[in-house]
Amino acid sequence: MRERAIKNWHTHCLLPDGTELQEHSIKTERNIVIGEFCQIEYGLRGAEVYVGESTKIREYIWAGGDVRIGNLCEIGSDIIAKEDAYIGEGVKISGKLIVSGALNIGEKVEIKEGFEAKGEIEVRNPMPVFMFIMIYLMTLLRIQNEKELDRILDEILSKEEEKMKVPLMIPARSRLNLKLFAVPSTMKIGKGCRLHGNIRAGSIEVQQDTVIFGSLRARNKISVVSGVTVHGNVESKSTVFVKKGAHILGDVIAKSIVLHEDAKVDGTIEAPHGMRIERGG
Repeated sequence: MRERAIKNWHTHCLLPDGTELQEHSIKTERNIVIGEFCQIEYGLRGAEVYVGESTKIREYIWAGGDVRIGNLCEIGSDIIAKEDAYIGEGVKISGKLIVSGALNIGEKVEIKEGFEAKGEIEVRNPMPVFMFIMIYLMTLLRIQNEKELDRILDEILSKEEEKMKVPLMIPARSRLNLKLFAVPSTMKIGKGCRLHGNIRAGSIEVQQDTVIFGSLRARNKISVVSGVTVHGNVESKSTVFVKKGAHILGDVIAKSIVLHEDAKVDGTIEAPHGMRIERGG
């Protein structure tokens, strides 16, 4: 299994139903998967947390299950794992490491405030996190061929989630801080989420009853549906779809706009290639 096998999936961002992006933390009941070379100025709280190599997390990590941290990561506060922890080579932890289960730890790990582990402690280099994540996703999606991984994730990100609990996924080289949430490609935001910050992506889809306290900007299409409220502008170099029951408190600026007659836009509308009004349904 080679890194190129995850070439495409790690450009996707998926925030599952009920995700909360608050002032100091990202919270979900799902597992959390963070790609390589990310810079995240939030804490992470989820079922299990997997962080790719060379990523910087400014705040804490809390997991109801396992934690896996890739090589050369930097964690700005505590790591708390209610089950096992796997810490890669060269990781720097500025707080404490508290593990309720076993601890598998690589060489040259720095833990500023010490560690506690109730289970066995083994010093060796764990499996690289990108390989573990690929195996984990293949198991979750019930596939045996890694070449299918990109196609199936594309399908999940382009339609309603199925019963499988797909994790919260933040792709490689993403930047998240108090002002900006920037990812390189597709972002799908689930139902009933509450997110603070300005979102930048290749394309953005926001599902029902989600509230965005910030703006949306994308190179490609943006779609917001019933019950979505955006407390900011919505801007695209392609098409913006504002569906029935959506409410945009700022401006909508795009190459073209498809606006339902029962949607609401408080600001100005700019669409040099035209605007189409949808009715019914």
